[in-house]
Amino acid sequence: MALDLPQDNARPVGANDYLFGRGPAWFAFVMTLGLMVMDYVDRQVIVSLFPYMKADWGLSDTQLGALVSVVSVTVALGAVPVALFADRASRVKSIVAMATVWSLATLSCMFTRNYSQLLTARALVGLGEAGYGSVGAALIASHFPVRMRGALLAGFFASASVGSVLGVMLGGVIAARWGWQAAFGVVGLPGLVLALVYLKVRDYRTVELTPTLDRATRTSGNVARHIVQALTRSRTMLWVCIGGAAQLIVVSAVWSWLPSYLNRVQGIAPSQAAVQAALIVLCGAVGSVFWGGVVDRAGLRRPRSKLTVLAMLCLLSLLPLSFAFGASAWGVQLTAGAQLALIALGGFVMTCSVGPVSAVVIDVIHPGVRATGSSVLAVFQNLFGLAAGPLITGLLSDRMGLEFALAVMPCFAVVAALAFITAARTYEADTARASAPAGAPDEGAAPQAAAA
Repeated sequence: MALDLPQDNARPVGANDYLFGRGPAWFAFVMTLGLMVMDYVDRQVIVSLFPYMKADWGLSDTQLGALVSVVSVTVALGAVPVALFADRASRVKSIVAMATVWSLATLSCMFTRNYSQLLTARALVGLGEAGYGSVGAALIASHFPVRMRGALLAGFFASASVGSVLGVMLGGVIAARWGWQAAFGVVGLPGLVLALVYLKVRDYRTVELTPTLDRATRTSGNVARHIVQALTRSRTMLWVCIGGAAQLIVVSAVWSWLPSYLNRVQGIAPSQAAVQAALIVLCGAVGSVFWGGVVDRAGLRRPRSKLTVLAMLCLLSLLPLSFAFGASAWGVQLTAGAQLALIALGGFVMTCSVGPVSAVVIDVIHPGVRATGSSVLAVFQNLFGLAAGPLITGLLSDRMGLEFALAVMPCFAVVAALAFITAARTYEADTARASAPAGAPDEGAAPQAAAA
């Protein structure tokens, strides 16, 4: 079993021990979770502002969707370099720098005067947030015993849902009273405060890398080759990345466009639509923690069962969402209450993959490059999941209407389910290889890796 070493203590820490003790571990968890909340407040505050921005600037749905997607694009582009730096330097200082950048970029959004300026500012928000999820997950995973990682990572990523709830709700309420640009100023400041306090979190020193992994993470070019090699060697990681991204297309589509849907289709005022949409996001936050525990328990006797159960949950999320948004096209008239209940049920289930996919990827990654390895998942999730969902929905909405677009988007859950079922076939073998002692034949990958 590979070991983590405390920064100021040479005693090896086993898989069932805390790195520095319970107190420092839970302080690190709370602070990392708090910044994750602010991360998603700053990301999602804009979706409840869509009706106001569309009225003021005459933007198309494609342009509105791009304001959400551009954040995920820059997050994806910066995730690997940031995580690579964090693994080789300081995870705590990297997180502090990221939080400072994305908070200042959010504050700058309130001073923009046209679409191009706002799109640029939103891109900078994503650049600041790049790598935060993977570095934060690696920090939490290293502070806590292995047996607690699945539930804690589910809670960590569930805090993104809490941040989204607050962002959507605050955006609508603030815009109704002081204008939509003021919303960016209100939500941008708390991140700066938390960034300063985060300097008190204790960092960890990673394990010594094997020569192959050391060369692979020394330059950006080498890390790119290493990523391709890791995806090729670990079939589990490849398919989990694909499945996690596909399911996030569903999540991001619903979360980004539900306030606009309630406003346009049901005629609800933007501020009230934001509150109702926030409740759906809250259902997702609760669901991600609940299903994270269910998936963990499913793998107690047979680890691969985690991925099988995950596939079934993805398919389960498809049914209520597609019916809720597409019932009128099939000649079924739902009351507003019944429709919202179906959307809430789908929202509760659709976040099932949030925690488990990160835990599975960490299981099949060498402990010395957890942040860099997790950043590969972050690239898939952001570029092919969170960025794709709002933009594809906007494109479909401009051509076929928003109701049709939201009825179709949940079908990506089928892709997620197929990917997780495929990943289950290799999960146990890849986990055994990743946890092999340093110097074991499988640990460094094939001889051609060294040549690369």
